[in-house]
Parts: sequence; C-alpha cells; structure tokens
Amino acid sequence: MGKYICQRPIHPGELLKEETEERKLSQRRLAEQMGISYKVLNDILNCRRPITTQTAMLFEAALGISASLLMRMQLDCNMQQAAADPSFMERLKQVRKYAAML
Repeated sequence: MGKYICQRPIHPGELLKEETEERKLSQRRLAEQMGISYKVLNDILNCRRPITTQTAMLFEAALGISASLLMRMQLDCNMQQAAADPSFMERLKQVRKYAAML
C-alpha cells in the first residue's frame, strides 16, 4: 500500500481562526489571555507564522484544542513547504544518491 500524502495540509491557524470566530473571541483578548502579542496571534490565525510547541500548548489551554493535533498540522505544512522548494529537493536528491553509494 502506498504512502498517504495530504494534497493540501491545513495550517493550524485556519482551524484556530475558525474556532475563535465561532466562539466570537476577540483576538486582542485571546492574545492577552495567552500572554502573547496580538501581532503573533494574528499572524498565526492568518497562516503567516507557524505555531511552536509552546503556542500549541497555550492554544490547548485557552481553547481546548489538542496541542498534538496542532503540531501534527504544522508538521504537515512544513513538510509540504520543504517538498515544494526546488533547491532543497535537489539537495535531497543528491543526499539520497550519495547514500545509495555507501
């Protein structure tokens, strides 16, 4: 069986933005509650900034959304970005070629 690859990973910010809008939460108030800047929160919710382990844990505490789920979503996005980078993929190809000769 082949490896499953998600066609379009969802940035965790999309899920978090939907959740905050559904709950009618102010971004400023949520940022204050979480102890992060409004800009950082806004960048995450608008998918301009990745979440970190710490921010995932803060979102879990504030919204009850699993930090593990958020981190898996972020990892999927990171992997897709790496796979879409031609210079990185060329480097990866060279490493695989070298490893095959060992």
